[in-house]
Amino acid sequence: MTVAAPMSFLALADWAVAGRALPGEPDSGDLHVVVPLPDGALVAVIDALGHGPEAAAAARIAAETLQAYAHEPVSALVHRCHQRLRPTRGAVMSVVSFSAPFATLTWLGIGNVEGYLVPAETGVRRRESILTRGGVIGFQLPGLKPTTVPVAPGDTLVLATDGIGNAFIEAPVRHGSAQAAADCVLREYGKATDDALVLVARFAGGAP
Repeated sequence: MTVAAPMSFLALADWAVAGRALPGEPDSGDLHVVVPLPDGALVAVIDALGHGPEAAAAARIAAETLQAYAHEPVSALVHRCHQRLRPTRGAVMSVVSFSAPFATLTWLGIGNVEGYLVPAETGVRRRESILTRGGVIGFQLPGLKPTTVPVAPGDTLVLATDGIGNAFIEAPVRHGSAQAAADCVLREYGKATDDALVLVARFAGGAP
């Protein structure tokens, strides 16, 4: 019997990012990471403390660490970032690991990078929100308690830094492309007083 190989993340989801630096700053301290894996993908959004070049440098260190060790569990990834960010101003982030074979995501948030999973159809399942814990990666790390939730075809993951106003949770993201949804969230809810970034990823499903 022939067993088909697992689909890659790019086959599983349409994803997109919209972001901008604080007006007047050359670089943003808000970054995203998307790493396809043989059986899913790693997705993360990073918000380094403050803004400007120092924040951008800290965010790049975190992003490089996540990319290098993307195959590891989310708790291990946060611990690695914590060690690497000790000499910097630190960062907050939310990290999400998709599993294609099990149709689940495991996520973990430290600080105020908010995230939620929108079901493809209203009224069928409840919206899931990432449970974030207080702390700063590189400075003070809380106990890490990742959670795992199921995903279904058409579900949409949204991650946003605090440069996006909290009302973004009401944004319509089910329809249209991921890029259109991300652009809409940034345009409608982005703050002019901080770096801002939103990532939208849609689980497309299909044969394993």
